[in-house]
Amino acid sequence: MMVDTVSRQVRSRMMSRIRGTGNQRTDKAVASMLRRAGITGWRRHVVIKLPPTKSAMSVASDGTKFKPQVRPDFVFRRQKVALFIDGCFWHGCPRCYTVPKSAKAFWKLKVVRNRERDRYQTAALKKLGWRVVRVWEHDFQPSRTKRH
Repeated sequence: MMVDTVSRQVRSRMMSRIRGTGNQRTDKAVASMLRRAGITGWRRHVVIKLPPTKSAMSVASDGTKFKPQVRPDFVFRRQKVALFIDGCFWHGCPRCYTVPKSAKAFWKLKVVRNRERDRYQTAALKKLGWRVVRVWEHDFQPSRTKRH
């Protein structure tokens, strides 16, 4: 077992300063595919505001409230299409996801919360007349599909 060299508070502060870069490699690969196919009219990471709701779906099973906004990976505004590329680890892909060996309860809750947020956002967008497409990250990474 590995022992941390700093206190929990210091580790927490250090980790809170790390900012993710998103799934840039996958996003860039999809953007490249769209360009090669001559598909235009899309934008990346556009914020779509959702109407405020008191629906039970807007709250995760642990009580966390979801933001009344969505930021799909790709948005086709004119066609009202939102494309999400769900990361296999963060969204708990049934084919690729394996629970980390440490902090199992934390990761299980994290993935459950992410899936609940995905369902909320998909339903909210559909209610606003959007078509929602969700694709797994491994579908765009040939090296990941070999595992299956």
